[in-house]
Amino acid sequence: KPYWCNTLPHSHPLLFLCSLWSVPGRRVKTRFKLTAMGINLGDVFPNFEADTTAGRIKFHEWLGNSWGILCSHPADYTPVCTTELGRMAKLASEFQKRNVKMIALSIDSVQDHHGWTKDINAYIGASNVEKLPFPIIADEKRELAVQLGMLDPSERNKEGLPLTARAVFVIGPDKTLKLSILYPATTGRNFDEILRVIDSLQLTAYKKVATPVDWKAGGDCMVLPSISEEDAKKLFPKGIQMQELPSSKKYLRFTPHP
Repeated sequence: KPYWCNTLPHSHPLLFLCSLWSVPGRRVKTRFKLTAMGINLGDVFPNFEADTTAGRIKFHEWLGNSWGILCSHPADYTPVCTTELGRMAKLASEFQKRNVKMIALSIDSVQDHHGWTKDINAYIGASNVEKLPFPIIADEKRELAVQLGMLDPSERNKEGLPLTARAVFVIGPDKTLKLSILYPATTGRNFDEILRVIDSLQLTAYKKVATPVDWKAGGDCMVLPSISEEDAKKLFPKGIQMQELPSSKKYLRFTPHP
């Protein structure tokens, strides 16, 4: 059991992790438990309440009928996180064009978030701006980090407590999870890729297509295997290009962006 388990108060949510180290065969059981605490694609995203830099929110009400992206961060006043939130701020108009609300999470207080915001804006050359174009959740007790399975046991703060990993959750207007990506604390996210994936998620949510490797908005798409040749001709009037294969199976069907 890690030494920091003995330093936690009685009601601290991380105590559930400490209890796992007491179980025989703990390596297998711990990994299972951590996975089980997360959320799967298609699940309704938790309607949590939290304090943020924009006040207290209830997540589903805050999201409304928009898409949403939640990005977690290990801690305030850290180098990689500062570059990431700066990039998010600069891309705010791109997310807005896609009807995507942005929200961040870090394990420090709202007061710390407000102070950190000044550094982030200075980093992107916007020192005269007081706020970021999105709220930051204060998860001081790591309650959301535990609930959503975002803790990185290999990265710890100076007190020895595990940090939150760099999680990305994309949530649809129906409040279900559409995408999750988990980066370690030492690797910054690629927001160009995240925007690309959102373009794909939004397209494929309303059109009966899939997007191939390295696809970008406007590029050719693929006809779903479940669609018959007859139905495909009706659904895709721009035409379908079939690629001949040694197997003679007709599954590589491309169509222009619908």
